[in-house]
Amino acid sequence: MTLRHMIIFRAVCENGYNSTKAASALHITQPAVSLAIKEIEQYYGVQLFDRIGRRLQITSAGQHFLQYAIHISDLFSDMETGFRDWDSKGIIRIGASITIGSQFLPNYVKSFYEVCPEIDVRVTIEQSERLEQKILANELDCALIEGISHNSNIVSEAYMQDYLSVICDTNKGWKDGQNIPIEVFQKQRFLLREKGSGTREVFDRVTTQAGIHIIPVWEAMSTTALINATINGLGISVLPNRMIIPSLKQGLISTVNVQDLIFSRNFYIIYHKDKFLTPSIKQFINLCKEYV
Repeated sequence: MTLRHMIIFRAVCENGYNSTKAASALHITQPAVSLAIKEIEQYYGVQLFDRIGRRLQITSAGQHFLQYAIHISDLFSDMETGFRDWDSKGIIRIGASITIGSQFLPNYVKSFYEVCPEIDVRVTIEQSERLEQKILANELDCALIEGISHNSNIVSEAYMQDYLSVICDTNKGWKDGQNIPIEVFQKQRFLLREKGSGTREVFDRVTTQAGIHIIPVWEAMSTTALINATINGLGISVLPNRMIIPSLKQGLISTVNVQDLIFSRNFYIIYHKDKFLTPSIKQFINLCKEYV
């Protein structure tokens, strides 16, 4: 089994499971592609594709093999680039969830540039689930998310604790800092972040553990939209405390506590368990852990 076999297999998958297109992309013949796939299957005694008519459909074994092929071929490519361009500027690819990306990442990157001005930081801000997919596909070196990853191929390191606050409009009749019974809380109209976000994951975890089932009347990717909806009395929301401070200081919203419910969470740095962490990536990770 060689690197060439993995590159060919990956090319087939990335070209719509079409061996002819893969051959064209790699500048080799189509029979050479078919032979390489057959050699992999014979070597491991597995079937990577179901051959239905003239079309290929990847099997579960093929999907598993693809993850290894992506990381091994990308790791080799990283090595090649690193040693061929040893004296050139490096690049690190950082992902962040929407909350972390809007509130914290700009400060992290600015501080990193102060100590590593020669490194080019490429940033992607998306939902935590999407960031995990990019980590698995080696499209990111590491990412900062609001919840722990449950994928066994991803390492999660807690680096900061955060809290969510329950907010309402100032005309609701609840005093700022008031404690409300859980029975009252669960009867409210909820304005929540979308499924897949770290904030929503914390909300769902805490309410599920308390035996509460909540169906939101609003779901949004924008924290600002949820704050504005709360200000206008359309319901209550549960959002990161740091995100609501400006509106709270302006007297536009109030925060309340819910009996027996604590919406706390850790922020995590994640990366693939097989990822080779370069000195610059390690330095960025350490900076995030030590940042005040």
